[in-house]
Amino acid sequence: MTSRTDVVVVGGGQAGLAAGYHLRRLGLDFVILDAQAEAGGAWRHTWDSLKLFSPAAYSSLPGRLMPPQTGQTYPDAGHVVDYLTDYERRYELPLVRAATVRGVHRDGERLRVDSEAGTWQARFVISATGTWWRPFLPAVPGRDVFGGRQLHTVNYRRPQDFEGQRVVVVGGGNSGAQIAADLAGHAELTWVTQRPPRFLPDDIDGRALFDVATARRRALDSGEADVGGVASLGDIVAVPPVRAARDAGLLKAEPMFTHLALLGPVWADGTSIEADAVIWCTGFRPALSHLVPLGLRDQRGHIPTDGTRALDEPRLHLLGYGDWTGPASATLIGVGRPAREAARQIAELL
Repeated sequence: MTSRTDVVVVGGGQAGLAAGYHLRRLGLDFVILDAQAEAGGAWRHTWDSLKLFSPAAYSSLPGRLMPPQTGQTYPDAGHVVDYLTDYERRYELPLVRAATVRGVHRDGERLRVDSEAGTWQARFVISATGTWWRPFLPAVPGRDVFGGRQLHTVNYRRPQDFEGQRVVVVGGGNSGAQIAADLAGHAELTWVTQRPPRFLPDDIDGRALFDVATARRRALDSGEADVGGVASLGDIVAVPPVRAARDAGLLKAEPMFTHLALLGPVWADGTSIEADAVIWCTGFRPALSHLVPLGLRDQRGHIPTDGTRALDEPRLHLLGYGDWTGPASATLIGVGRPAREAARQIAELL
């Protein structure tokens, strides 16, 4: 059975909900297809101790402030799941769950969206699947030789799973720092980074980062020089658990090793250690496999866009994948503005 609608939103996480809010306000006919069986997007699948970078009031989707979490300045992932669950109910957003999208195809004047819950023909598609579902593992020699466990950020849950073990955490970003801090005191920790870790000043959190990212985008749009944006400030937000571990001397980073041997990592000077597990906190790539039939991706795996609109398929908008689809669009507070612009452009054409 095939249904027709003005807009199909692919993905029911924070970006998809923000798009739904603005589409609802503009009175458009739309549906949100979510691969997950429950609300909350990727937040439902993070490690137990994950904290937001910003207070609740600065981590909100359009139209509804996130309420504060009792006793917490920076809310945890469970609080975000509760907020997103309430958000979609409050605005009565039309979600279809367990509806993994297999492909988006050109079909005359419409785009055909094939999913496990049925097929839709839409005038426009907003892709909002994020990056969590496509973890990146670097091509480090010996990954297939190492005899211990190997996990990515997406597989890590709690330090008790590694109690007393020798664990190597690879990655100098926020995930690497938070997971290393989480493990300190539970495991024999070795934290490995490509370059010396760069902690942001302790008084900078997601509020300031959003302002910096927005200012950078405005400067670039007006032809001014690129001053580096968030990347010029540092790589790691010093949320309280990271700050505590750092100040206690538990976050001492080692340089990146050259390869993995059977028993553990080996460095260029021949130094080696034994390890029970390696946790790769090495980032993500855009989850865009459902768009492969459209043939739009460039060599970087991105789809060239003007704002959120795909240059080579103007019926497609991309939302929430990073700065290339809107300043700070992969964050709760940052996705609202590009979602509004995408919905407005669609409404004008409809």
